[in-house]
This record gives sequence, structure tokens and C-alpha cells, in this order.
Amino acid sequence: MLDRYEDLDARYLQELSAAERRRFVEANASAVREHLPADFLLTNHVLLGAPVGVEVGMPFTVKAHGSELEFSIRGNAELAAWGRETVSEARAIVAGSEHIRRVLEEILGPGEYLERVRIVPPGVDVEEFHPEPGAAALESLLDESRRDPPSQGNERLPDEGNAERFASFLAGDEPTVVYVGKLSEEKGVRLLLEALRRVDARAVIVGFGPARAELEATAGDRALFTGPLEHRHLKHLWALARVSVTPSIFPEAFGMVAAEAAACGSPPLVARHSGLAEIAEGIEAEYPPEHRALASFTSGDADDLARKLEAILALPGAEWR
Repeated sequence: MLDRYEDLDARYLQELSAAERRRFVEANASAVREHLPADFLLTNHVLLGAPVGVEVGMPFTVKAHGSELEFSIRGNAELAAWGRETVSEARAIVAGSEHIRRVLEEILGPGEYLERVRIVPPGVDVEEFHPEPGAAALESLLDESRRDPPSQGNERLPDEGNAERFASFLAGDEPTVVYVGKLSEEKGVRLLLEALRRVDARAVIVGFGPARAELEATAGDRALFTGPLEHRHLKHLWALARVSVTPSIFPEAFGMVAAEAAACGSPPLVARHSGLAEIAEGIEAEYPPEHRALASFTSGDADDLARKLEAILALPGAEWR
């Protein structure tokens, strides 16, 4: 998955030559060494984080994510060998879910490094993310949106005029479904829009990405696309959402937006696979038995997603909060 940047030509790791990878590692290690001595060094991504940690020359911990493993290392024997060699020198390897621990072994292969894998799920700041009354949440969302700078066409900033658009779109009592994430094929937004055609609800679609124009053109007037939003917006938007959906059709390391939505009182509904299945299991443990099936839907199944959305939206207010 490549993001667009105005001043950079982004490329996949597997497209870089060995010399280019080496220059990247040396440049980043040199930047880190300028700040030594340090008590602790945490690098991100098996590649190129672990090689940078090795090059710095001090004990380090590496955080494994799903993106480098799935998009670059899987199926590439050279990168897998380099990843295995360099993570083996880490004092610890942090994974956000059991899913990532399994993917590490599957892609990098067996090794003693697996004994140093520690499962550390990302946390949610529950002092920032918490339920709030609908009227107060909407007013706070509008206030935050009025503070947004002009986007001037920058897809990485919230859309201009969001305050007015939110005020109009979120007026009334129609239930709101929220999606937060990248607007790219693997995130499953198309699946969500298909399911929503059968559900009596409006949708707020938050994010940016290469599929936005196509998705927005087919979504109809019951979906509002906002561009990316920050936590200062999202904590209020989720408090207004009857459901927060994570419909990814590609493996996910964890599912942070689902956890944050839950903290705001918006029931997460996630595709049941990879790290998202662990989110579903955690939510199910808190639900009464009769509602546990509403934490997830069958991956890639728009019919099942629509059924689960309808079931959640039909719950009395005292049960869905």
C-alpha cells in the first residue's frame, strides 16, 4: 500500500535495490546515534526497523506491524531472511496481537527470536475517549471542525466546510454508522456501502486514499465523506455513532479504531479475521450472551454485515450503549 506525497516518490520496500535499502538504514541509524546515549531504543517494523536497530549498535526492541509483513516480506525469500536475521538481534519483539505473532512465524520462519515475542495490544486513553451525550458531542464536533485549517486540496487534511456539512447531515434522529480508515480496496469500504443499501441508516465515511473518488461517486446522498479527521474530532463523532464498522478484507494487525469507538460507547462491528477477531472476542466477553454474535460479521459477506447492522440498530437504546 503506497500513500501519495507531494515531495516524495514512494516505493515498495521490495522495489528498492540492496544499495538503496542500505542507504536508508545507514541514514536513519546515523540520525538515531546523534541522540545517544539513551536508556531504550524502540524501532518500528521488522523491516526496516530491525536493521536500523542493529546498525545503531545499542540494545533495541522492535515493534512488528502487519503492513511490512503482508505487503513487502510475504513471498520474498530475500527480505524474509533479512528480517529473520535482524529481529534475532532484538532484545524483544513486540506484537499487538496473537495474529501478528503467528504471521511472524509464518513469514520469517521458525527461530529462537519467537521466544522473545511479547504480545502488547495497543491501549486506548479512556480519559480522552469516552461516551458523551449526543447534543454535547455534536456541538463539540462542530466546534472542532470550525477550527480546521483550509485544506487547499490536501487529502491529508479534513475537508473544508465540514462543520456546516456535519450540522446538516447529522440533523435529526436517523441512526449513524461510522467508518474510519484508509479509503483503499483492501479496507472493505465498498462492502460496507453495499450492505448499507439494505439498512435504514446514514453513514459517515472518514479517511483518505486512492479509492475515495470512486467510492464517493457510488455511495449516494446517505453517506458523508469527510476526509481524514483527528482524535479531537473522532472522540465526538464516535459518541454519535450507533455502530462503528471495520469491514477490512485484508489482514489487520489489531483494529485500533474499533477499540477507540468502543471506548466512546459506539458498538464496534468488525470483520472476523486476523487481529480483528481478537477485538471481537474482547467485545463478546463484555456483551450479554444474546448479543455476542453482534460483535463481528463473516469477512467479505455484505449480507451478513447488513443483518448484523439491522440487529444492532433495532436494539433499544439502553441495550446498545
